[in-house]
Amino acid sequence: MSKIVEMPEGYSGEGFFATSLSKVVGLARSNSIWPLPFATSCCGIEFMATMAVDYDLARFGMERLSFSPRQSDLLMVMGTIAKKMGPVLKQVYTQMAEPKWVIAVGACASSGGIFDTYSVLQGIDKVIPVDVYVPGCPPRPEQIIDGILKIQELVRNEPLRRRYSAEYQHLLEKYQIA
Repeated sequence: MSKIVEMPEGYSGEGFFATSLSKVVGLARSNSIWPLPFATSCCGIEFMATMAVDYDLARFGMERLSFSPRQSDLLMVMGTIAKKMGPVLKQVYTQMAEPKWVIAVGACASSGGIFDTYSVLQGIDKVIPVDVYVPGCPPRPEQIIDGILKIQELVRNEPLRRRYSAEYQHLLEKYQIA
């Protein structure tokens, strides 16, 4: 019989299982991520295909898309971001509650893609911190799912107090968010 989710480290016996609170919270968070899609071009179409029946993100606990920053914990930026959109993207990021994670989907969100012009932001990491980059122009749904699995691994293994560390506060100050 196959397991749906691997059990965290801990002690087990007949009728009980004991582990650390951090492991249980990480397991719960990683399997109940509410993504906010910030799609501006062709990568958004590939994301729609990822949500459809052939790939079905619901298998990964992400069936509830949230279009409200206050109710989401994963910002998925997909497509070309113009420099005028930079402040809007930063505002959406700051409106999200902690803990929050960011995934840059596609070449345009990661590095500006083929648009090396004055009006295109050369990577969203110029305005907000990014946790996972998904390459491709546009990336296939399999690549997007791989990026989501990387986010889930990051969420599962993140300590509960990381968001209060001096390193994390320094990162936010670097992006002028704190």
